[in-house]
Amino acid sequence: MESLQEKIRKSYEQLTNQQKLVAKYLLDEPNQVALHPAKAIGSMTGTSETTVIRLCYSLGYSGYSELQNEIRQSLLFPVIRENIVQTFHDSAYEYKDSEDVISFTMEQDLAFIQKTLNGLDRRVFDQAVEAIIKAKKIVVLGGRTSYAPAYWLAYALNIVRGDTHLYRGQVDDANYLISEANEDWLIIVLYFPRYLQETLFFSKAAKEKGATIVGITDHDLSPLGPVADVLLKVSTPSPATLKGMSAIFTLLNVLVSGVSQADREQVQKRIKRYDQTSEQFYPFFQQKE
Repeated sequence: MESLQEKIRKSYEQLTNQQKLVAKYLLDEPNQVALHPAKAIGSMTGTSETTVIRLCYSLGYSGYSELQNEIRQSLLFPVIRENIVQTFHDSAYEYKDSEDVISFTMEQDLAFIQKTLNGLDRRVFDQAVEAIIKAKKIVVLGGRTSYAPAYWLAYALNIVRGDTHLYRGQVDDANYLISEANEDWLIIVLYFPRYLQETLFFSKAAKEKGATIVGITDHDLSPLGPVADVLLKVSTPSPATLKGMSAIFTLLNVLVSGVSQADREQVQKRIKRYDQTSEQFYPFFQQKE
């Protein structure tokens, strides 16, 4: 069953401008939606009660009550953990004027990681893991701020999964890769502000060739949202290079660990072959007895 976030992401481009305002509010302010009737939400978004109700119909709900109940249910457990996140934020800002930059920075990193955990939909995560395991060829994309984590992900997946290619922008032949793409291919796209149009164009072209797109981005309504078949979100400020990189790498580490756990037998065989190859061809890396 699709979550509200997925329904909005997949249908966002087809909504009216007024409905888009309401849809974004549903994503950004779920606590307000859980507490207020449709008329109040219309007022808060500068639209109307009718627009709110029509959006509910467009998303496949029987009405506002059904949508509101789903949001309330989704908030029951995360509310407890959100208090923990706020504690991290509060403690981080206590160091704002002190010299303890180590504590300040790490507390902020913990806060973003915890918030990413809170927003992680386990069902969507499992879909991403399954897509990685089933794919015959994987291409990882990430430009500018996303290149470093994309490089690490491609490296890690080549160890545990294999057949993974890191797209290196102008160094690679994009036309060749796209022409070879098919329904057996998986494109993993890291896409964070400032969004790179080249990455988006590549993703759209690969999708038209039948490839599955797993997106890793900062918001359901990022430009990658409508393109991705599976979307994982990272809670990160902009620019990600300054404050949010730890949360990005943490999610990628969880993703690789998920693949290792779900496909344990094959992963163990690959790691064993990888180690044997290292011992055979790179003996100078081995510590002498």
